[in-house]
Amino acid sequence: MFLKTTVNNIKITPQIFLKPDYQIHPDVSGNKFRKLKYNIAHYQQHDFRGILTFGGAYSNHIAATAAAGKALNIPTIGIVRGQELAQIPKLNPTLSFAKSCGMELKFISRESYRKKDTPEFLAQLKQTYPRVYILPEGGTNDLAIKGCEEILTTHDHTFDIICCAVGTGGTLSGLINSSLISQKIIGFPALKGSFLREDICKFATQSNWELCHDYHFGGYAKVNPELIDFMNSFKRNFGIPLDPIYTAKMMYGIFDLLEKGSISKTAKILAIHTGGLQSIEGMNQRLRQQQWQVIE
Repeated sequence: MFLKTTVNNIKITPQIFLKPDYQIHPDVSGNKFRKLKYNIAHYQQHDFRGILTFGGAYSNHIAATAAAGKALNIPTIGIVRGQELAQIPKLNPTLSFAKSCGMELKFISRESYRKKDTPEFLAQLKQTYPRVYILPEGGTNDLAIKGCEEILTTHDHTFDIICCAVGTGGTLSGLINSSLISQKIIGFPALKGSFLREDICKFATQSNWELCHDYHFGGYAKVNPELIDFMNSFKRNFGIPLDPIYTAKMMYGIFDLLEKGSISKTAKILAIHTGGLQSIEGMNQRLRQQQWQVIE
């Protein structure tokens, strides 16, 4: 299951190509496959008794870790942000999927969740769940970066610009490390905040990158009718689905920057489709409640 995998780039326009990394596995797709690859190998080489990790209600990482655990017979535990979610009669599609894979879900308050990286919080978790392998939110650590460095191949050296949506910064760091110094790496954060630069600098080995903060659409898991319309048009025009949390915002940003002239019309661009399509069902539930257009 966790073998090195490559996918063929898809031509979107004469200038834009897309790497459909989401195609490498139906449930552990895109950058989550990459991040888990060497972490799973590390787990299997040591005497752990399960994997524990963190995420929100629509977390791709939670869903992917649960799916990997089911496939490899590894117990999984998800610490989920939002104690109020435990009071909802029916879990959303992401958490329902994780639970169906056998993941134990533990809901904690948002205040407690903010302390998840502190030594005191981690020590308490290890006491409650002895001998678990703890993965950080989004799966980003040194082993995850190593996996994400395999997204680019030598065939991708022909591109001038490489674009990627950004959550915790791990995937972008892997792309930076494996890119040519002559290439520009542009990250499109899916959430508000200036903390990402510092986090990426912990892992990135080159300085040929920048973050474009103008396309988060209000923050993590925030959308508007314009973005949904763009997603549906993109799928109709190119036959490729985008996810509303990450890749749709990146692709919208790329097209907008080209239209504004912020990216040269002669630059050859590679966009990384990191997956996350599992979030569409849950997002459509929200859109129907708001009586908005749904994602096709």
